[in-house]
Parts: sequence; structure tokens; C-alpha cells
Amino acid sequence: MTTTADRGAGADRAPTGRAATVERLTPTEVAVGMPLGLGGAPAVPGGPPAPGAPAGGARAVLEELTARALRAGPVVVSFSGGRDSSAVLAVAAHVARREGLPLPVPTALVYPGLPHADESGWQRAVLEHLGLTDRLVTVTVTDQERLLGGAARASLARHGLVWPAAAHADALVDAVPPGARLLTGEGGDEVLGVRRVTPWAVARADGRPHGVRHLRELAGTVGGAALPLGPLTARNPWIGAPAWLRGPARAALRRDVAARARTPWRYDRATAAMTRWRVPGVLARNLQALADGRGVRWHHPLQDPRFVRALARDGGAWGFRGRTDTMRFLFSDLLPDPVLARRSKASFNGSRFGADERDFAAGWDGSGVDDRLVDVVALRRHWLGDRPAGSTGPLLHQAWLARARPGEGTR
Repeated sequence: MTTTADRGAGADRAPTGRAATVERLTPTEVAVGMPLGLGGAPAVPGGPPAPGAPAGGARAVLEELTARALRAGPVVVSFSGGRDSSAVLAVAAHVARREGLPLPVPTALVYPGLPHADESGWQRAVLEHLGLTDRLVTVTVTDQERLLGGAARASLARHGLVWPAAAHADALVDAVPPGARLLTGEGGDEVLGVRRVTPWAVARADGRPHGVRHLRELAGTVGGAALPLGPLTARNPWIGAPAWLRGPARAALRRDVAARARTPWRYDRATAAMTRWRVPGVLARNLQALADGRGVRWHHPLQDPRFVRALARDGGAWGFRGRTDTMRFLFSDLLPDPVLARRSKASFNGSRFGADERDFAAGWDGSGVDDRLVDVVALRRHWLGDRPAGSTGPLLHQAWLARARPGEGTR
């Protein structure tokens, strides 16, 4: 039976144990809207698993990580219908049935009036394939996730400026039962995506390049000047640098993009090196810090360093032919091929910006934001545009905190 939950900001729940510590961004990172650079210990590609890490290939590691969550308590899977969350749900259901554990609960957010966020067709296909249609829980999102809504303001007053901005008001976390484990597909685009070597792996497997575009991709990987495929392409707005960024912030962003483009050429080394980038670590730490008061424990198995390193070993020097080939390698026995091969993605930014955010932007005098890093006129113009970027959430929160009166947002 499908159930529906319509909830606003919930009261704090019993903590899950030792509280996670928030990691703050630098002023430049706030302007850019994400952590930059490296952090953590160097990865050792091709080496043996670390002591205590699950043994086996990437699929076996993923199953063991998921089994540990299933054994620890009820598991909820953040299920958008995209291929990453579908893969995590499929693995969780497979492991639960194999080990006689309670099945995971797929929980989907529903956004009335936001057609770009509608994944219901894909969700039905996946749930029917997995035999989980009667397990689905849906949460209807109206204004709970607004960046300056009541839930976000209360969280900002309590925790201060925290990245990602969306974590301050997460309708899914608010709907998860206390003590549950919340599994996500975070990191799938990056971890399962292409590397510098990918165009060469395709040409090697097929015995020839595929047209002029493929030749350009092959040439573009040689010096590490660009990633021709995947998350850092010419279609990505990060490459051109947003119009509201000024010199130092713009330069920092471009240095970060260039550093990512200069990852090792070999697939295994490039994949293992991803465990050193700050984004996944800061994301996991801060999401947990904000969820501790609600009694929820996050798990992001696709960006877990143990899975990433196992995938590096599986791929070897040449890796896979691309994102879809990687999905097929890992999950072809669990999901139908149209799901593994799909290219479309939903967009949820529309749930974050509404009347409150636009009213604030319209009356904002530019205070609270470092104008050496940000062109406040261009930023205000962007906020009042059709589709404000989610990356500007930290700047919006920074500006709001500078104007907030003591106690504002706590009621």
C-alpha cells in the first residue's frame, strides 16, 4: 500500500549518538557554492583493502556496506527514480531478501507543480521490477524545502552557515522514522562517470574512433587540459564561471576545475584519487550533523571510499566505456537496461526558491556578502531570474544571517 506524508518542519528527535561536527566553508568556497580542493589521506589505487574494509569487487563491497546498514535498523532509501537511487534501492532489496532482513522502504519526494522534478514513470518501472510497489512512501513537498522557509530559518539560527544549503530544510529527513538508516545515491554521477581515459577505452574496445567529436575528445585528454565527457564539460555552467563571481572567487573555481581535469590518466588511479576531494567528505559530515537532532543516520554507499577504491581495482588501467557501461557492469542483474542507460535527470531547484526568497532578494542591499568575491548586483539579478542556481544557496543564507535579528527563525 502506498502511503503519503505531508509534513513541515518536525521537532528535534533523540540524537543518534555521537554528534557529527560541521565543517565550515571558507569565504571563497561560500561564494563559489561548494568545497574546493583536496582533503583526507592519499588513495592507494590497486592496493589491498584497508583493514576492516569489505573484501571483494565493487559490487561485493557495495552489498556488504548495504548489509551493514540493513542489520543496524530499518532502512529508508531516498528514491528519486534516477539510476543512482534506483541502483542503491535494488542492491538493498537484493541483500535484504538474500539475508532475510527487513526490506528497505523506498521514499520519494513529490513536487506538485514542478514538472522538471516528476520522476513518477521511472519510479513505477523500477518498483514494479523490484517487487516493491507496496513499500513506497511518498512525501508531498510544498514549501518545506524553501531556502528561507520556516524550517531553514530555524536551522540557520541553530547551526549557522552550513553547506549544502539545502540540508537546512530536507523534507525527506523530516519524514524518516527516528533511528532509521537513510541510504542515498549521492556521488553516483561522479564516481560512476567517465574519466580522462574513457574516450580511449571506447576506441580501444571498438577498434576505431567514432567521428570528429570522438577525435576531439581523444585529443583533449592527452594533456589533461579538459575532461571531454562527464560532469565537467562545456555544457556545465561551472566551466564559464557564473556571472556573479569576481576575480579571486572566479580564479579559485577555475583552478579547482583545472585540477580535476588533471586527474591521472589511468582509470584506476583517477577513480581512487576521487576519495581525496573534499566535496564528498564535507557533504557526508554536514548532512549528518544537521540530521543528528532528528535521530537519522545517513549512508552514501556510492561515494564511500571503500566502494570507490574497489571500483578502481575492478576498472584497472582502462576502466569502462562510460557511465552506462559502468552501470551495466555493476547492476545488470538487478535493473532493466532502460534504467541503466537513461540519460535524463530531474531538477529539484524549483522547490528551494519561492516568494520568500525573491522578496528577500528584491529588498537586499548587498550587505553580508563579500563584494570582493561577489558582484552583488549580478547576484541579485540572478536570484530574481527564472531558475536560480542551487550553488547560490550559501550566499543567500550568508546574506540572510547578516540581516537576521537575534532569535529570528527560532519560532
